[in-house]
Amino acid sequence: MLLRLPESVSEAQECVAEGAVPVGGATLVWAGWQRDGFPERAMSLRNLPEANVVERGRLGAAVVLNRIDERVPEVLRQAAAQVGTGAVRRTATVGGNIVGSTLRCLLPAALVLDARATVLERDRVFETDLAEVLAKQHLLLSLHWSEPLVSGYRKLEGEAGGPPPLVVAAAVHAGEEGPARVRVAVRDGYDVLAAGVPRGDGAGPTLDSLRETAVGTLHGTGWEVVRRHVTELLERPAE
Repeated sequence: MLLRLPESVSEAQECVAEGAVPVGGATLVWAGWQRDGFPERAMSLRNLPEANVVERGRLGAAVVLNRIDERVPEVLRQAAAQVGTGAVRRTATVGGNIVGSTLRCLLPAALVLDARATVLERDRVFETDLAEVLAKQHLLLSLHWSEPLVSGYRKLEGEAGGPPPLVVAAAVHAGEEGPARVRVAVRDGYDVLAAGVPRGDGAGPTLDSLRETAVGTLHGTGWEVVRRHVTELLERPAE
C-alpha cells in the first residue's frame, strides 16, 4: 500500500483523482484491511494545514481527538473526550469519527452547533451541510460553526458488547432577530435524531416544543435524559 501525505489542497486533489482511500487515524479501517486486503493507495491529511486547524469556530478533519481543547465549545470537547480510550483518542480523527465511523460520536455535538462542512473533491473545495457529507461520504477538510451561548453533552453508560450508549447533545444559540434557539441531537443506537426550537420562557415551554419534533418521538428513557439535560442546560450561564 502506498500512503500519500499531501501538504496542499492541490496535492490532496491529485490523491483523490488517483483513487487514494482516506484513512483518518486508521483506528477503524486497519482491522478490515488486514482481513480483506489493503488498498493500492491511501491518503492521510495529517500534513495538510487546512485539515489541522483548531481555533474558535473551526476544527480540522485531521485533528486527533485528544487535541480538542477549550478553543472549541464544551459540547464538542466533551464528546471527543468520551470516545474510546486514551490510546484511541491519540489516533482517531474528527473526520474519521464523523464520516468513517458508524458510531459517529461527534455527530450529535456537531449538529447542535449547526456546523457546516468544508469538503474536498478532485476538482473543487466547497461548503455543504453534514447531511450531504454523510450521504455522499465526502472527504471532510474541516467543520465551522457559530459559537453557542451555552452547550453540553451527556453520554450514558453502555453495556459491554451491547448497542452504542445513548448520547444527548444540546446548545443554545442567540437569535438573529427573534428569541434564542435550542438545538438538541440524540444518538439512540445507530440512529441520530436532531431538532431545533425557539427557547421558551423556561424549560417547560421549550420541552413542549421539542415534544413536537423528531426528538419527541424517543422512548421514555431517552426522553427523560433529554428532559433533564435540556433543563439543566437552560439554567446555566453562558460559556
